[in-house]
Amino acid sequence: MEGSQSRKRPLLAALLGALATGLGHLYLRRWRRALGWLVALFAVSVVFVDPAAFEAAGQGSVDPLALAPLVLVATLSVLDAYALAHVHNAVAQLSVTDDGQLTHCPNCGRELDPDIEFCHWCTADVSELDVVATTDDVGSESE
Repeated sequence: MEGSQSRKRPLLAALLGALATGLGHLYLRRWRRALGWLVALFAVSVVFVDPAAFEAAGQGSVDPLALAPLVLVATLSVLDAYALAHVHNAVAQLSVTDDGQLTHCPNCGRELDPDIEFCHWCTADVSELDVVATTDDVGSESE
């Protein structure tokens, strides 16, 4: 169960982001970034989209160009969630030393103190994550 924090699925983050703006970022535990995308979507809807376009969309007759700014922001949010998941996985893979010890926390990404068994930044228990990261690396090398 603890290993679910070390690796994130980019396609799942993108799919969740496509379902609702910011949801992919919530999956990645990027709370402020999810809120930022929601605020951006709201701001774009207020500034660039005519209120009549929302009424027309509610009735089923919508002009695709009228809602294009919203689609653009939502698409950028999905691409951002996908890219963040890839970066998260790359950092998690690089943060394992040769002897299987983590150098950076897979939860928050900050440097770990090797003398303690939890991240002193986010308090995540990393003692069990060392074993998960080592078995993931060994399994990928044998294939």
